[in-house]
Amino acid sequence: MENFNEIEEVEKVISKIRESRKEKGYSHDVMAVELGISPSAYNKIERMESKLTLERFLQIKKILEKDYSDFFDIKTDKIFNQTFSEQQSFGNVEHFYQDNKEVFEKLIQAKDEQIALLKSLIK
Repeated sequence: MENFNEIEEVEKVISKIRESRKEKGYSHDVMAVELGISPSAYNKIERMESKLTLERFLQIKKILEKDYSDFFDIKTDKIFNQTFSEQQSFGNVEHFYQDNKEVFEKLIQAKDEQIALLKSLIK
């Protein structure tokens, strides 16, 4: 049994498909021809009498020349923040690399000083 929230989400997507179709000035017949289905089959999709498959959704999205975010409530600021965080993480990795390099160089210098001290003690 479908969850009420899922049905509500599907209704929103179908509604946005309908709005986008009307904005483009496309009739049910035009959409049906583009999708390679009968007009009644397309009508059933918009009336939610037939399930909208992912494949069919992708075809409709392409016909209507829309992006995913036009059909779903996707917050682009969160996508930006995620991208920003990834860039920031790269900066942190680079910073750690630089810190490790400096520590490594100091260890090598300390080792060289110990070798020089031991050589002077042997002589």
